[in-house]
Amino acid sequence: MVRVLTLKDLTVRRGECPVVDRVSLSVAAGEFVGLIGPNGAGKTTLMRAALGLLPATGQSSLAAMPAAARAHAAAWLPQTREVAWPVSVETLVALGRTPHLPATGRMRPEDRAAVEAALARMVLGGFRHRSAARLSGGEQARVLIARALAQQAPLLLADEPIAGLDPAHQITTMEVFAGLAAEGHAAIVSLHDLGLAARHCTRLILLGQGRLVADGRPGDVLTRANLANVFGVRAFYARTVDGPVFQPLEVVR
Repeated sequence: MVRVLTLKDLTVRRGECPVVDRVSLSVAAGEFVGLIGPNGAGKTTLMRAALGLLPATGQSSLAAMPAAARAHAAAWLPQTREVAWPVSVETLVALGRTPHLPATGRMRPEDRAAVEAALARMVLGGFRHRSAARLSGGEQARVLIARALAQQAPLLLADEPIAGLDPAHQITTMEVFAGLAAEGHAAIVSLHDLGLAARHCTRLILLGQGRLVADGRPGDVLTRANLANVFGVRAFYARTVDGPVFQPLEVVR
C-alpha cells in the first residue's frame, strides 16, 4: 500500500483555540476520501495545513517536502473559484503542468497530452479557445478542476469542488474523482452533500469541532449517532440496487 499522505497529531490554533485538534490519519493510493463535517469543523484548515500552507504543529508528510517536490506530489484546488485573468481555457488548464516543465518553460508532447486529457475528462474541449474569465461560475469551476487534473499528481486535494455545479456536473465530477482513485491516484475532497459522498467515496473522514470523529466506509461513518451528534440531523440511509442512498430528513434537537 503506497501512502500519499500521512498526518500525525496535526494541530492548528487560532490563539488558544485549536481549529484542528491532533488529527492523525493516512491516505493511500486508490482511495477517494470524502472529508465531511459541519461548517467550522476544520475541513479547509486541515487540508491547507496538510499542504504546509498554514502554520501547524504535529507532522504532515506533504508539508515536510520541499516546495518543488510537493508540487509533484499533490494538486490543490482551493474553494475560491473566481478567474480574473483574460486567458483561454486551454491556457489556464495548461498552468497545471507548471511543476513538470523544463527550464525553458516550453510545453512538451507529454504536457500537451496531459492538458488534452484534462479537457476531455471535464468535457471542456469545446471551450478551449474561450476566455476563462467570461465563463459562468460553474464553468470556471470545471476549468479549475481540469487545471488540477492536468498536474497529474498522485494526490488531489479539493475544497468543495462541486459547490455551485448543477446536478449533472456534480455527479460527473464525483465520477471523475472516483475514476482517478480507480486508476491508482488518490483524492481528498471536502463535501457538504452527504448523499454524493455516500454514493461515490470509498472512505469518509468526519470532523467535528476540529477533531476526527469517525473514519471509515460511508455506511460506518454516517451512523444515526454521528449524524445527530455532529450534524444535528436525522437521515435516511439505505443500500439499494442503484447503490447507497442518503437523504437528510430533519433537524434533531
